Amino acid sequence: MLNHHFSKTALAVSLSLVVSAAFAVSLADLSNKDATTGVKAALEKGATVAVSKLGVENGFLNNEKVKIGLPGVVEKAMPILKMTGQGKKVEELQVSMNHAAESAVALAKPLLLDAVKSMTVTDAKNILTGGDTAVTDFFRQKTATPLGAQFLPVVKKITDKNGLAPQYNAIMGKVGSSGLVSQDETTVEGYVTKRALDGLYTICLLYTSDAADDLLCV
Repeated sequence: MLNHHFSKTALAVSLSLVVSAAFAVSLADLSNKDATTGVKAALEKGATVAVSKLGVENGFLNNEKVKIGLPGVVEKAMPILKMTGQGKKVEELQVSMNHAAESAVALAKPLLLDAVKSMTVTDAKNILTGGDTAVTDFFRQKTATPLGAQFLPVVKKITDKNGLAPQYNAIMGKVGSSGLVSQDETTVEGYVTKRALDGLYTICLLYTSDAADDLLCV
């Protein structure tokens, strides 16, 4: 069972123990490519479970750890939007944003597993010694660009069905260069894509932690 309080630092310890138990080597001796097997197994399971949890209906919407909120500028304007009768439309936009993330993440497994399969000994060492963000850093470095390109059209197709999304994009397109909003909030699809990736990597970390525990118990 997933331990939601598993510390990120403890993950590195668990993965290190997995490698040591499997190959009876110290971290300094971690030079054989086969010594990455324990780390790969944990990350592969973490990625697979994360996609299975998030890439389904309400996978984002019902998970408070990764649920995608409205862009800051829209959130601030909610009182006015409700007064003008747009409140329901805005709520529907948030739902469609989360469903768009779910549809996009459902496609992520091949790229995540390819990243794990291509892991080098150096990558494994970095994960074991890299601290709290080592796992998310690994996945982000290896997959953020291709996954972002893959996610964006899927997200846009879904969010554009809500009439507010094109309106938001048009307005933000005019003020985006002013510095009043962050670059990742200038389009709905860009905003959702970034947060879909953030959510995916967060849950990959959680289930990689769980997988490392399981491997230690084998």
